Amino acid sequence: MERRRFGRTGLEVAVLGFGCGAVGGLMTRGEPADQERAVARAIEYGINYFDTAAQYGDGASERNLGRVLKALRADVIVGTKVRVKPEERGDIGKAIAQSLEASLKRMGRDSVDLFQLHNLIADDGDDKNLSAEIVLNEVVPALERLRKQGKTRFIGITALGDTQSLHRVVDAGVFDTAQVAYNVLNPSAGAPLPARYPAHDFDNLLGRTQAADMGTINIRVLAGGALSGVEARHPLGSPSVEPIGSGRDYAMDAKRARQLEPLVKEGHADSLIEAGVRFVIAHKGISTVLVGYSTFEHFEYAAKAMQKGPLKGPALKRLAELQAGFAGDAR
Repeated sequence: MERRRFGRTGLEVAVLGFGCGAVGGLMTRGEPADQERAVARAIEYGINYFDTAAQYGDGASERNLGRVLKALRADVIVGTKVRVKPEERGDIGKAIAQSLEASLKRMGRDSVDLFQLHNLIADDGDDKNLSAEIVLNEVVPALERLRKQGKTRFIGITALGDTQSLHRVVDAGVFDTAQVAYNVLNPSAGAPLPARYPAHDFDNLLGRTQAADMGTINIRVLAGGALSGVEARHPLGSPSVEPIGSGRDYAMDAKRARQLEPLVKEGHADSLIEAGVRFVIAHKGISTVLVGYSTFEHFEYAAKAMQKGPLKGPALKRLAELQAGFAGDAR
């Protein structure tokens, strides 16, 4: 498995990471034996970044990941997240510290490698989101205290929200990593989409994370599963998925995915899912990619697709032609 530089952290991560979220559901609702089998196989592939959060399965993901890593005696990079609730705004530092302590207890660890803010960053008045000012003036000092205490090595953000606020936070250069939504259904975080990407393009989010030397974790790679082109959900997965960084709704995302089927018919990829994961790693601004898994087979398929490497120039050119058809869709 290819490894890439993880921004300024000094770490190298496999280009495919292991997502432990509830969208796929393996690490929140799967059988313990299936969870251990998948994680063990991931380690065999050389996958070394495992991403979880307190919110995934109301702590179940952290508990299961901690149990499996302990059983396997695995030395890997672990990242988790905190989401500050509206009622915790009065003492954000305390809320963040308590969240990490609870996460560490669930995972059976003394520290994590990466602790990330899970809230959207936006100055839109939504009390679930955090403004850039709050993030920089209250969240960052709280995270830095935890770093000094040895509770986390690095700090990061989930780079979702409004463009201006995100750019302000990224450009401040205070975070080590960013989770960026980027996929074939909406490649705006890395647009424009030439056949060969420039080293830096500062007019988009991925360009800015590169300029800030942040490790970039690619999320929503398969648009919550819609990139399969099928609307049916796996029983272990979230029963419904709200689009983030893609279309108007899940049905629209699945419809758009089906518009990309010529990529498969013309031999550029074996499936829409393969095309999706190989597309994102064509961008050198991506450090590692998170895919949601419901089964061991889902993981195995993603790993084998990644081993084929990025989509090549002709495939990217054809994809750009097909993506142009999205312009007529109602958002």
